[in-house]
Amino acid sequence: MTLFAGLSAFPITPATPDGQIIADDLARMLLRLKAARVDSVGLLGSTGTYAYLDRAARQEAVSIAAETLAGDVPLIVSVGALRTDAAVALAQDAAKGGADGLLMAPVSYTALTQEEAYQHYLAVAGATGLPLSIYNNPGTTHFTFSIDLLVRLAAIPTITAVKMPLPAQGTLADDLAALRNYLPADFVIGYSGDWGCAEALLSGAQTWYSVVAGILPEPALRLTQAALAGDAARTAELNATFTPLWALFRAHGGLRVAYGIAHLLGLTKALPPRPILPMPDSAMPDLRAALDIALA
Repeated sequence: MTLFAGLSAFPITPATPDGQIIADDLARMLLRLKAARVDSVGLLGSTGTYAYLDRAARQEAVSIAAETLAGDVPLIVSVGALRTDAAVALAQDAAKGGADGLLMAPVSYTALTQEEAYQHYLAVAGATGLPLSIYNNPGTTHFTFSIDLLVRLAAIPTITAVKMPLPAQGTLADDLAALRNYLPADFVIGYSGDWGCAEALLSGAQTWYSVVAGILPEPALRLTQAALAGDAARTAELNATFTPLWALFRAHGGLRVAYGIAHLLGLTKALPPRPILPMPDSAMPDLRAALDIALA
């Protein structure tokens, strides 16, 4: 299995209100993923609040993860940043810190052109020898990758995968077919948007970039394995146990739900970085009930 295939688990990054990593809590999260044998850990993803942490904190998180995982689970580190030079530095930090691969979204304030995004990726992809996955996340970056741009990026030797959002229109099968029609046969296509990823895997996607796996790795791994095996009936059965959680994901956002679960499981007392607020107290009974179903 390639680095970017299978179940990639994205944990939260417990930190103090001023952005200092809570090392013991992060290690505790990572040990759960290591014990479950997820296919990779996606450190400092959107759920890992990378955009809210400074370079030193991100370096520390990589160091903790590399030491905790100890090579037993591949480590993919997100290196998105507003400036190209900053993203290059973060990629180099990740490589030095023990990352096995990189993930990058085209973070911006001023809307990027297709050429600007290409040059940004070209610079970061050339900064290390690590494989890099394109993080296509228009919900937060407000940037849309054209097929032409994805084709150009796929021609860069170290760019070997893409993390796609669930399609806004049409089916996952149609979305995958369109991508496969243009991208190289060995280019790895995966999806995020937890509530649709079982269908994505059944449709032929190779990777689930998962928020829920970062906090509930065992049930997420069972779902992934069933879908990758093409067992539609078992996949539907397992996915149904997540249905109440998916409703909360869509209502509150996966990041807030992940923090809420971490609190219920006693893994950390850390809160999301402000201005993000945790789930309201009124939603916690529903979360507890959904968690019980997912873990049953």
